[in-house]
Amino acid sequence: MPDLHILQSLWGMERHQSDGMEWSTEEKFEMIANAGFDGICTHFHTRADVDKWIGQARDRGFVIEGQAFPRDIDDLRPALELAAEHKIHHLTIQPDVRPYDVASSLPILAGWQELSREYGVPVLVETHRGMMTNDLWSTREMIDKLGDLPLLADLSHYVCGQEMTMPISPVNQAMIARIMRHARGFHGRVSSAEQIQIEIGFPYHKPWVDQFAAWWAMGFGDWLARGAPGGSLTFTVELGPKPYAISGPDGDDLSDRWEDALNIREIVRDLWSRVAA
Repeated sequence: MPDLHILQSLWGMERHQSDGMEWSTEEKFEMIANAGFDGICTHFHTRADVDKWIGQARDRGFVIEGQAFPRDIDDLRPALELAAEHKIHHLTIQPDVRPYDVASSLPILAGWQELSREYGVPVLVETHRGMMTNDLWSTREMIDKLGDLPLLADLSHYVCGQEMTMPISPVNQAMIARIMRHARGFHGRVSSAEQIQIEIGFPYHKPWVDQFAAWWAMGFGDWLARGAPGGSLTFTVELGPKPYAISGPDGDDLSDRWEDALNIREIVRDLWSRVAA
């Protein structure tokens, strides 16, 4: 049976609390390992940045998902060179370019996939607000035109960005299903029609938690039905610090994001065990 690797976002380990205290990289890695995560997701910007932590990650046997933010085709090369050198699981990109229309996006996407083949590193295009994949309609057309587009599915951006309300309309459900048919990895947080990241433990947010869980389960099942492309799947728990996290008057998070991350991990483990059985 193919593996699911549940990762923790290093960005999500930034505290940004009123006491000004931040965990060191070593402390973050210790917490992640002790909590039973399989690895990490973090930026693959420059060699100097990666050299600061890659040895510690390797010593712990972490599965690594790298992130890059290319603005054109060749802008992806430095991250791919590092990714190939360190043999990470895959590189996910937030395409930081906004062409005038989908037709203008296609050569860029094709160029990134050509570089992916050249370096032997899977490149997954993340669904993200404000990027080339800003909305469901344009991303759907990109898939139509290319035939295949390996995606990193972060559905929170589409729920919030398209202001989806519950119950989810058949049109939106069909478009989410289309995204899932091309997903080869996931980022996990729960959003609502108006907020990019909501607290999963608040009772009035439960309908959205249940909806996201249903989508993730659907995505896992679809990936398995496609023959598990890539051999193993990753799900990164990505609960960002403020301003992603909602804070109170004191500037602190309304909930404990680390505890929320552990709870999402358990939700995902349970979903996987049932879908993959």
